[in-house]
Amino acid sequence: MNKEQLKLRTKQFALQIMKTADLLPHTKAGEVVTRQLIRAATSVGANYRSACRARSKADFISKVTIVEEEADECLYWLELIAESRMLPAEKLGSLMNEARELTAIFTASGRTARTRNSQSPIRNPK
Repeated sequence: MNKEQLKLRTKQFALQIMKTADLLPHTKAGEVVTRQLIRAATSVGANYRSACRARSKADFISKVTIVEEEADECLYWLELIAESRMLPAEKLGSLMNEARELTAIFTASGRTARTRNSQSPIRNPK
């Protein structure tokens, strides 16, 4: 999967989350979960785009780590929604799977970047 495909995938994920969030109850708990879920899901795509424009390997690693954390946070909120029965678990299955997959993709990407960064030759300034 190339970077443009991943940008699209993260945007589609955010859009699907936004549609699902509209189905959540308008209770105090529902409003808090809705806000947090939307914030985390939109952050995945926004921060991935930022990582793609990183100024250095260290900057990329830092930003892709944020993407990984936000994708995992989405899974947390989706699990809470399912376990609290705000929505039926079967309505959340594909989103939970996508959150898991995105977390895995960005975890692997960060790990690869860290490995490559540690293998880079260190130059001695003169």
